[in-house]
Amino acid sequence: MDYSQFLAMKQEIAILVVFLLVFLYDTFMPKSAQKGLPVFAIVITLLATAAGFCSHCLGTASNTVAFAGMYETSPVIAAIKGILNVGVVIVLIQSIRWANSENMLMRRGEFYELLLVTLFGMYLMISARHFLLFVIGLESASLPLAAMVALDKNRYESHEAAVKYILTAVFSSAIFMMGLSFIYGLTGSLYFENIYFALSGGLNTMLIIAVAFVISGIGFKLSLVPFHLWTADVYQGAPTSVTSYLSVISKGAAAFAFLVVMAQVFGSVYSQVWEWMLYALIILTITIGNLFAIRQRNMKRFLAFSSISQAGYIMLGVIAFNVMGVAALMYYILVYIFSNLAAFGVIGAIENATGRVSMNDYRGLYRTNPRLSFCMMLAMFSLAGIPPFAGFFSKFFIFTSAINQGSVAIYVLVLIALINTIISLYYYLLVVKAMFISEDECVIANFRSAFSERLGLWITVAGIIALGIVSFFYSTLLELTATSSLNMYFIG
Repeated sequence: MDYSQFLAMKQEIAILVVFLLVFLYDTFMPKSAQKGLPVFAIVITLLATAAGFCSHCLGTASNTVAFAGMYETSPVIAAIKGILNVGVVIVLIQSIRWANSENMLMRRGEFYELLLVTLFGMYLMISARHFLLFVIGLESASLPLAAMVALDKNRYESHEAAVKYILTAVFSSAIFMMGLSFIYGLTGSLYFENIYFALSGGLNTMLIIAVAFVISGIGFKLSLVPFHLWTADVYQGAPTSVTSYLSVISKGAAAFAFLVVMAQVFGSVYSQVWEWMLYALIILTITIGNLFAIRQRNMKRFLAFSSISQAGYIMLGVIAFNVMGVAALMYYILVYIFSNLAAFGVIGAIENATGRVSMNDYRGLYRTNPRLSFCMMLAMFSLAGIPPFAGFFSKFFIFTSAINQGSVAIYVLVLIALINTIISLYYYLLVVKAMFISEDECVIANFRSAFSERLGLWITVAGIIALGIVSFFYSTLLELTATSSLNMYFIG
């Protein structure tokens, strides 16, 4: 083996270095310095993120294949990994107060180490061009998350959420592996490219079943309906910092990996097999996510069903099956990171100070905590797609990419998605109404959140506003995808 191939995995190596440094700090530093672990983890993760972006800016990132074609990296792949890193840094900043709380004294290091392992697994999923490497990444990203969900050992809900998550992860992996066994039986290969050309020869029942199983297995990770039933319970039971990580980083990585698998493995049977499958999944996911979100009063369950609906919108970038779809999906993930983490930042600050997570507790919040109310309002507006905030443009670009596919069915699908946007506007405004318009007595008294919580909210609010005003972010992503190796798999 030529070990120089490992040099192609610059971002994976950077995350492993960050993991080792965090582990060594957690293991060998004296107790008096342990409270500095969160800041240390943030600084070195930020350096790794900056190095990844700088390598692209300086032109050193290129299309590279390693390990006999099992691994691939490119400017587009480097960009999506950088986007995920941005979200991770924000999550780490928002979690400082929780990580330094009394309940986490003995498990502080475990949170950061498990998080970095899952991020490494997501990197492998994104770069994998062989299903063996993809499964390794999938399990590396999934199993440590169960331990993260169970970190709050003093709460029964955390234990219950962890059990539900691990059972769901195991079940979804079994379905996914069953689909892979059918694919291998049909093609005799686990390489994405080999499968693509082998499947272009014809259509049969086993292929349809195999694609359905693969979509179902990854659909569990994305919380697509009807594979979503674990989401609300896990989001509610997990610590808020873990929930925010699950809702944006895990979902963003799975969405891009799903796009790669559907294009580079099953692209040759797009219109015959999986296009109509995704039509049904997208309609169900957006509609059911929206309808169930209306009924929720626990804010974490509320955002769980919101994230289910958002996953349906993200899938429009996959079904678009074109260059604009890839760019729109990446831009949507970037905007979703800032918008959702802004909402979770407010929820986390209020929960850490008061222990309250019910929407009813937010009544009159503007009168006691106007700044938190303002941040939550911007997050809700962005998630709802109200201009001029970033969420409006992310939805606009994802709808445009889908419409450019050109079929009558896609027009109907986008129309249904637009109608659902109106429904989502209603339930997002319920939160704004409770904070600003409700005349009930204020439940949450005035309090001052920690500096780390305020810093996280400043960053997310700046992102929501900047991504809505400055257009070059999307233009840059579109230029990257125009030169991507994914293009050869698209039709037209």
